[in-house]
Amino acid sequence: MSMLLDAPAARPATSRPHGRGFWAVAFAFLVSMAYSTVPSPLFPLYVAREGLSTFAVTVVFAAFAAGVVISLVLAGHVSDWVGRKKILLPALGLEIVSAALFLTSTALPVLVVARVVNGLGVGMIAATATAYLHDLHTRHRPGASPRRFEVVSTAANIGGLGIGALLAGALAQYSATPLSTPYVVLAALLAVAVVAVALTPETVVRQRVSYRPQRISADHGDRRTYFAAAAGAVSSFAVFGVFSSVSTGFVAGELHHPSRTLAGLVVFTVFGGAALAQTATGGLSLTARRATGLGGQAAGVLLVVAGMHTTSLALFLLGGAIAGVGAGVQFKASVGAVAAMAAPARRGEALASLFFIAYLGMSLPSLSIGLATRYVAPTTAMTWFAAALLVLLGAVAALSRRAAGPGAARPAGR
Repeated sequence: MSMLLDAPAARPATSRPHGRGFWAVAFAFLVSMAYSTVPSPLFPLYVAREGLSTFAVTVVFAAFAAGVVISLVLAGHVSDWVGRKKILLPALGLEIVSAALFLTSTALPVLVVARVVNGLGVGMIAATATAYLHDLHTRHRPGASPRRFEVVSTAANIGGLGIGALLAGALAQYSATPLSTPYVVLAALLAVAVVAVALTPETVVRQRVSYRPQRISADHGDRRTYFAAAAGAVSSFAVFGVFSSVSTGFVAGELHHPSRTLAGLVVFTVFGGAALAQTATGGLSLTARRATGLGGQAAGVLLVVAGMHTTSLALFLLGGAIAGVGAGVQFKASVGAVAAMAAPARRGEALASLFFIAYLGMSLPSLSIGLATRYVAPTTAMTWFAAALLVLLGAVAALSRRAAGPGAARPAGR
């Protein structure tokens, strides 16, 4: 009887700090992801001030993806051994260092270094904050549905990317120092996030483990299923990458709308649509998610190209929102397929490999478009991208059908 009486009294003392910590880490996750898209609506201003080409802008963007990939391989998994806070706090520090670099100069080499540092931080934060949120959720609400964790982590991750661009665009629009104010505001919020995380309980007991980089491998059960998931991830991040890097320049140039707030809104519609779609499609089957993702990306990118050819901002925005919905659902389908297929002991490795491939897919299309604009009109380059994406989506559909066929191998560990 005394055990039954003691348990309720003990629970608030242990669960309340974890409940507060859950929201503190969610805030830190949101702010860090928001910071990573601050430069997106500002790229046309850098072009005007430094005379940068579209290709140079995509190089700056690709530097971010390179930093993320390096960080995922070297440190994305280390919090499982040393503790969440020991990785998350230095990663937030890297984001503040990146903001400081942006404030020192607008020269291309500094922009590239700042974005690499930004990517290094995000690669550590994305994996660690997601795991930390899961830990805190289960400590705060033992035995509860993971729905709160799933919704909040998605909103912080993908939604944060959209919020950052929208906030930066609005700040740049109405500030006398448009290339400084957004970074100052986000750096201040990151500093608050550092304090909030520092006050959050640790959820991992430190282990003595020999360090090793994250292994990247496609050997996770049925290779056809994995390749289908990887191709889907590449197509999703290709859409995210193009809208984060060159779309704001297209809106200012080809569509003749130089508003910074509008530039931020363009990026926000893509990531906002992705976040909402990922949350709303939680009950769909993998097949239904894949079909929704394929259809949304195809229809969206065609509307974007139509908007550029007709100089219609409405079509461009509608296409971006639909493409974002498709990309968000498509990536969720890829993550779900890999998580279900991989053996439990190698699930982290399988997902890390998927993210590695996805971030490569984020940078290469943007670089290709940037390089193409040196020789053809931006509308033509975007049309080529749409055609290549449609081919890739066709390959995803074909691989998915083959993987789901009667000859498909059973998932590993099942």
